[in-house]
Amino acid sequence: MADRKAPGQPPYANKDTLQVGWQQEYKRAEDELDDPRSLALPDWDALERLAAALVARSADTYPGWGEVVEFAACTACRIGEVSGVRVQDIDREAWTWEVCRQSTPGPGGLIDKGTKGKRRRTVPIIPEIRPLVARRLDALGRRDPMARLFTGPRGGRITTAVLRDATHWDDVVVKLGYEHLRRHDLRHTGLTWMADAGVPLHVLRLIAGHGSLTTTQRYLHPNRRSIELAGAALSAHLAAGRQAPGPQVVPKEGPKRHLRLVQ
Repeated sequence: MADRKAPGQPPYANKDTLQVGWQQEYKRAEDELDDPRSLALPDWDALERLAAALVARSADTYPGWGEVVEFAACTACRIGEVSGVRVQDIDREAWTWEVCRQSTPGPGGLIDKGTKGKRRRTVPIIPEIRPLVARRLDALGRRDPMARLFTGPRGGRITTAVLRDATHWDDVVVKLGYEHLRRHDLRHTGLTWMADAGVPLHVLRLIAGHGSLTTTQRYLHPNRRSIELAGAALSAHLAAGRQAPGPQVVPKEGPKRHLRLVQ
């Protein structure tokens, strides 16, 4: 028996072609923005102000909200991935984090599953956030390597919606002048900062966990000055190849002659 079509459904429609509405738009908002750089916080001071304001605005002034925000931005990770990090995922000697799971809504509530695209990756933990990570690790101890590094004030899992509601996120970002800022933009912030710091494109792609290099390239910003420097570097490289080996003799300027008026 042929499949029955819903009223008004085109005869060629199927399950795959119907998944092109909000799902595609959501995917685009997540990873395929034309200009993700425009959504990033400008600098570290802005991140600290945001974290402090969110903690102050929350009902319980829970410091963990600010720690989650700073950790997400400095590791360029999703809030669900921050919620999924366990004690055993942190290498305290190399100061790296093995990103291998995320908390996400599922049947019956929140569940832990693999990262997006099932791609494990290693991200650096920079000195600016090592103290807060160390405090968390010390508080949890080594008894349970699967203990969550970040939780809500009552020990629950953190989601982007939980963070938004608990901190009055929308009100705070408007007051700070970042009306556009969403929780996912913390990830855009981290990747933008890394790109501006000169992290090579192929390394940035691994840290981000992008499946496509094109997605990673959107975080690069070849402004006019960087283009001029690239041209100067190429010219210097080519000029070095044209020089003869050995010491070069620089011609001396001869004595200058002066005209003398003879009467």
